[in-house]
Amino acid sequence: MLELAILGFLYDAPLHGYELRKRIAALTGHVKPIAESTLYPAIKRLEKAGLLERATEPGSVAAPRHVLTLTEDGRRDLRRRLAEPVHRDITDENRWFTLLAFLRHLDDAAAQAAVLRRRLAFLEEPASFFYEGDRPLRAEELDDPFRRGILTIARATSQAELTWLRDTLASLDG
Repeated sequence: MLELAILGFLYDAPLHGYELRKRIAALTGHVKPIAESTLYPAIKRLEKAGLLERATEPGSVAAPRHVLTLTEDGRRDLRRRLAEPVHRDITDENRWFTLLAFLRHLDDAAAQAAVLRRRLAFLEEPASFFYEGDRPLRAEELDDPFRRGILTIARATSQAELTWLRDTLASLDG
């Protein structure tokens, strides 16, 4: 997820590390804050793999800044990751939002639609946070108001996403 976010934001524009960290935190920080000790090793891995380049520019006040730019290999790698997301990128909501934030960088509407169809199929499967044996429980079946609340909120969120997915797929297919 972190590498996808780095590649996605650098696809938009070259950035220095601090600005990149702020943008990633705005996208995912409420769920998973990004520490410098996590971000900078990921940047170094991507740089070593030839997916991004670092250039030093004079700082406006003090130390020089390192500006990160995506290479053509980095652009191709991002598009590949978007077109062929791993299963967890489809099923985990936070990873899904990161993928969705950059899906526009896939130029092919059919490829975008294929990714959305995978998410749609996942959401259409009966599921719950709570089960009786193998049977998923619905909110109406629970006496616990807090668990009922979780399922009620999840259902509303899923219904909103299902509507958006179907509308967007119709637009991409049309």
